[in-house]
Amino acid sequence: MTNTLSRRNWLRTSALAAGSLVTGLSVLDKPAFGMKPFKGTYGLREDFFPPAVNEIKARLSANENPWGPSKKAVAAIAESAIKGNRYVYNSSREMEELLAKKEGVSPDHILLSAGSTDILEKIAIALCMKGGNVVSADPSYLSLVKTATAIGATWKNIPLTSDYAHDVDAMANAIDGETKIVYVCNPNNPTGTLTPVEKLKSFCKQVSSKVPVFIDEAYLELLDNPESQTTVGLVAEGYDVIVCRTFSKIHGMAGLRVGYMVANPERIKLIKKLVRTEMGLCVTSLQGAMASLGDVEFQKYTRENTKINREFTFKALQKAGVTPIPSFTNFILFPIEMKPKEFVEKMSEKGVSVRGFEIAGKNYGRVSIGTKDEMKLFVSTFNAVS
Repeated sequence: MTNTLSRRNWLRTSALAAGSLVTGLSVLDKPAFGMKPFKGTYGLREDFFPPAVNEIKARLSANENPWGPSKKAVAAIAESAIKGNRYVYNSSREMEELLAKKEGVSPDHILLSAGSTDILEKIAIALCMKGGNVVSADPSYLSLVKTATAIGATWKNIPLTSDYAHDVDAMANAIDGETKIVYVCNPNNPTGTLTPVEKLKSFCKQVSSKVPVFIDEAYLELLDNPESQTTVGLVAEGYDVIVCRTFSKIHGMAGLRVGYMVANPERIKLIKKLVRTEMGLCVTSLQGAMASLGDVEFQKYTRENTKINREFTFKALQKAGVTPIPSFTNFILFPIEMKPKEFVEKMSEKGVSVRGFEIAGKNYGRVSIGTKDEMKLFVSTFNAVS
């Protein structure tokens, strides 16, 4: 009886909880992750990781691709292992040429890295060594922001709009003489939402003459039509826009650590003056990534099955009385009744690894999209603990 009443109460409140992510935003009593915010912390305050447990039946906490790497990538990795005694110079140049052709730029517009997080941190160091501020959405992915604030910058955190898009007008107004970079994660993490590309392009054209705009497109290639939603073309047009991609999502190579940045050569040189980025890469991962680029069928399989399993999970959450946020990614954010730490622990105890967040004073869970069997297990476990 208690559980039934709890569920009914949740049915009445879950829609309000989801809406509170972007409406009724309150200033909390301390900044997220110890950062120095612009006007108090509107959004993401706490991020709860799953605890270590003896047995995980479904790892759905890190937005990984459950089907990767592709067989072609695995074969290329195995074949290239014999080259492990050599540095990556030739492989990195070959990879830069492939990516330059793919993105419609010359190779001097490409910077390789050990995953996209490596780029986020390095661009923050390169631009914020002397302080200043970073403008970004809140909630959003915070690697760049955390690194920037750790070395003395401040954070201008701008709430998302009522439909969970980046508020580009407010972000433009927040830019001042001390702004070093504007960061946009699109699709956004942890919300899974997408800011319309035309609005984003207009914003980039407007503000990139004042400050570089960093577009994190880690999840973009999971869209049905990624080519129509990317901002990478602005780089070729000469705008001071930086676009970041990763092989961790669509290519299923999260543990193999390959990412890249597309930017004006001046931005590439700025980072290369500080660090030798290719030295963080290994020849096996680069060969696997090059093979995966050509495996269009695997990318199609990942895209289609992610969508199928995401829709299954979304409907299952709705059936459970939850109002999840519509997602364009390989994860779903949804309101929960219990504290996120408790939710994550209870799910982990039953072998399902998920994430929990406190956003704008409300509690949320986030589940990554896995195989159909994994998502069925998530649903049954969620219903058992909620």
